[in-house]
Amino acid sequence: MTVASETVVEFSSRFARAFPELAVPWHAAEFPDARLLVLNEPLAVELGLDPTALRAGNGVGLLTGNRLPASAMPVAQAYAGHQFGGYSPVLGDGRALLLGEIATPDGRLRDLHLKGSGRTPFARGGDGLAAIGPMLREFLISEAMHALGVPTTRALAVTTTGVPVQRETVLPGAVLARVAASHLRVGTFQYAAAAGDDDLVRRLVAAALERHYPHLADADNPSLSLLEAVVHAQASLIARWVLVGFVHGVMNTDNMT
Repeated sequence: MTVASETVVEFSSRFARAFPELAVPWHAAEFPDARLLVLNEPLAVELGLDPTALRAGNGVGLLTGNRLPASAMPVAQAYAGHQFGGYSPVLGDGRALLLGEIATPDGRLRDLHLKGSGRTPFARGGDGLAAIGPMLREFLISEAMHALGVPTTRALAVTTTGVPVQRETVLPGAVLARVAASHLRVGTFQYAAAAGDDDLVRRLVAAALERHYPHLADADNPSLSLLEAVVHAQASLIARWVLVGFVHGVMNTDNMT
């Protein structure tokens, strides 16, 4: 990773600083032949980013994690999860990085997250890369969901890496840059709870309330109120999926935010 001479965006790195127990400092793999394939210009503008700057060298470097501003503290996030009925105590971002949080012009915080940016300590034998097809599919489906009024992460860009990826065949590699209100997962809380760290759980609850449900911070039982709000949000989300004919194939707690 190099520091970009012309800063495209500033990050706050709140998660990395507040939760070192859940954040492994890491850098993306180097992709010297990266090329921007598709950019979500309306989303870029919504985030307060200049689409022209994102198409230039520093912008493409930002979208692959290779040229970041000095304010960035990229981390692989730790979390646990129930996968296909079994509990995995340590999962984490095996091929993803949280670059940091962006403050939008209207005062919201949004995470900028990479997928397919290379192996991390959580890779568990995987190559940490992503093929171009699935990244384009996530771009299209997430934007379709957004247009249909279904809450979703959103894709900012897909960038080809110039690195071949071995799957059933050899495929072109790509990195997806995506945006979310946060990347706190159900599995984040599972990881903290399994560690027996009550203080960490309390800090996670406080952070989730501040970020997503500030009106519940003064509830009689903020933790219970957060749980009830998340249950309602997920039930509502899945109902909206059903209404548009979408079926999620991997409803694991590491995938649920």
